Amino acid sequence: MICKGIITAIITPFKKGEIDYSSLRKLIRFQLESGVDGIVVAGTTGESPTLSLEEKEEVFKFIKSEVAGEVSVIMGTGSNSTKETVSATKKAEKWGADAALVVVPYYNKPPQEGLYQHFEKVAENTRLPIILYNVPGRTVTSLSVETIIRLSEISNVVGIKEATGDIKMTEDILKRATKDFYVLSGDDATYLDLYDVGAEGVISVLSNILPKETKNWAKNHGKKKVLEEFEDYKKFVNALFAEVNPIPIKMALYWRGLIASPELRLPLVELSENSQALLKKEMKRLEIL
Repeated sequence: MICKGIITAIITPFKKGEIDYSSLRKLIRFQLESGVDGIVVAGTTGESPTLSLEEKEEVFKFIKSEVAGEVSVIMGTGSNSTKETVSATKKAEKWGADAALVVVPYYNKPPQEGLYQHFEKVAENTRLPIILYNVPGRTVTSLSVETIIRLSEISNVVGIKEATGDIKMTEDILKRATKDFYVLSGDDATYLDLYDVGAEGVISVLSNILPKETKNWAKNHGKKKVLEEFEDYKKFVNALFAEVNPIPIKMALYWRGLIASPELRLPLVELSENSQALLKKEMKRLEIL
């Protein structure tokens, strides 16, 4: 299944410390009814660092069953250990993932050659399509354009989630990468700009709560009316990132009635009062609430 278009980086709802599958089912149905093209399981927005391997498997299989082949299901498998990432990607393939989203190794700050060999090793140990995930705001280390171009020559490295918001970098990748290699935006505030230069999708936090709108804006990107409407939503988008993701989006989904609790797992904590006031103000202004 092709992993392009509007792909929701789904949250993992919790209730009293446990995964709330009732809320997750409600949220997945909302996504399907709204016409998204894919779901990312156990990504940053899904609080993957605090999910056990058993929970990741349970959540993945639950979502895979719920979507029943309607959309692609992509599994987040990256870590800062190549051995563990290979193992997680093999498991994702066994569980039936349509692709693996593999983040740049964090904390140990590998050089570009180490990054290349890391992704090369993951790719050669699976038949799954590999989507690179470049998010230096979280990983510190960033893939260079040159390393991305080298990786694009590996047959099952199919694309990249580019979350820097750097338009020039996306342009350079698309000019120099192999023909079928694609870029997905990983930054809701600039995803339409990336569409304008050739990106073929977005892995989105915003689409958790506004999937129809996120898809419509992408479909009609470049049109003056769409740009004006999206600009009107920019303060809301910014409010969704006033504190670290997924803290604000969970509160927004809770207020919207899509999940039963805004609960997160430590070390993440509930949205502060000041940020709540800002988020609620924008949601009311836009009649999301």
